Amino acid sequence: MAFETNKFEVSKKKRLEKNTFVVECNIETNVEINKILSVCHSAQPDNVEVLNEVANYSGSLDVCLIYLTVDGEIGTINSSCPFASKFEDADIQVGDKMNIRVDVLDYAVDTVTSSNVKISCTCEQSAVLIGSREVSNITTGDEDICIKEDELSVHTLIGQAKESFVVVSDFSIKEPVRKVIATDSQVAVKNVDSGVNFVSVSGEVVTRLLYLTENDRFETSYVTENFKEELELEGVQRESVCEATACVKKASIKCEVEEQEKGINIKVSVPIEIVATAYQEKNVVVVKDVYSTSNDLQLTTSSFDMTREFQGEVFESKIDGSLTLDENQLRVDKLLFVGGSNLNITNAYIKDGDVFVEGVSKTNVIYLNDETNSLNSVVIEVPFVVSDKTECPDAKVCVSAMLTDVDVVVKKGREFFFDAKVKVRVEYDCDEFGAVISNIEQTGEIPERDCGMELVFAKSGQSAWDVAKMINVREEVLTLQNPEVVFPLEQDENLIVFYQKR
Repeated sequence: MAFETNKFEVSKKKRLEKNTFVVECNIETNVEINKILSVCHSAQPDNVEVLNEVANYSGSLDVCLIYLTVDGEIGTINSSCPFASKFEDADIQVGDKMNIRVDVLDYAVDTVTSSNVKISCTCEQSAVLIGSREVSNITTGDEDICIKEDELSVHTLIGQAKESFVVVSDFSIKEPVRKVIATDSQVAVKNVDSGVNFVSVSGEVVTRLLYLTENDRFETSYVTENFKEELELEGVQRESVCEATACVKKASIKCEVEEQEKGINIKVSVPIEIVATAYQEKNVVVVKDVYSTSNDLQLTTSSFDMTREFQGEVFESKIDGSLTLDENQLRVDKLLFVGGSNLNITNAYIKDGDVFVEGVSKTNVIYLNDETNSLNSVVIEVPFVVSDKTECPDAKVCVSAMLTDVDVVVKKGREFFFDAKVKVRVEYDCDEFGAVISNIEQTGEIPERDCGMELVFAKSGQSAWDVAKMINVREEVLTLQNPEVVFPLEQDENLIVFYQKR
């Protein structure tokens, strides 16, 4: 009696445990800084090395400082601080893919000197582990073995593709500009479509420009550029389910300023990196049940789990909030500008047909106090919950979000009111569980029958397979000898089976 092991693959996702770590940024300066007004930050993971049970990665933490010099000038420093970290988990295997995200939860300005600014950033790392797992299934071609096969729908990982490109944004300002203070770009994925051997990813890049006019007015402009890129990925079909993540390589953003007769033209080149992952649903043939006409068998069943992907969706919403200054804080006599905003997603879930996304927005606001003739900054922290209808069933939710069109007003010198748009992309998946026969052992021979005919008492609901397995004969023997019987049985039946000598 010979059995063979067939193997098939299923895709498996796992969200790894979140951890925090601290990145110390030592930023060189060449001016006398009186005060740090705003700190904008974003972390970009890169260079992932996946080993068994551990994944090492490195990246850069990009920081934009807006500061006030001792001479009363406002300046900007952009710096990129390298870091390295790792994930440890028993399920990590060589060859797995990882989508890693690093959020800056908080920061502290440790020291400020004429040559150096030291900032400690508390970062939170999270990751989704994506891999293929083999499932073993037993089969045989022996004549005395009866096999019942079934088709099983499984999801498999096709692969992952990465591409880098540059999106150019143009600003035209029709008035004299004294200084461009800061630029900041964000990227959002809007649609992910599959073709034959490629994945099409479209989205938008939103760039914010902060500048000072010759009339000493601080102004903010936004420009949105759409993009569509095709990533080659062999094996993708039109019915494949695909997902994509995108990030801005902020350390490599280039800003070119061209003087015009009445104002300036600004060209911002924004490097983007996209990672697309594709999955395919397919049917595999597995052995659902097995028995022998000559031997007693013991079956071992093994369970397995896989991840089923659903197509993602995008929605927009508004968030708002307020902040009242404490009595010991200087009042606002003039709101100058918003230094920058950061967005952290804290939770996402599905409830009653809606997907909910919770998070915290932090916005740096710079203002003037006339009494002390000083520039001051304050952070407006706004917790939010946004939601949208979803047709996806209960599933795990993975979210990316982008904050745009930030607006802050002040009333009565102490009350800040904040509102902004948030663009959210949601990816859905759920775990499914199955089982296959993974091992078969012969436990003994079936004794040779001492009769040539047997009356079999079959019960209502039994199939031909159930009855044949019960008496250890082939299913076709049972049905040929009882041609008038319809299976599955609608009522209890007495069946007659004739045996042949072995």
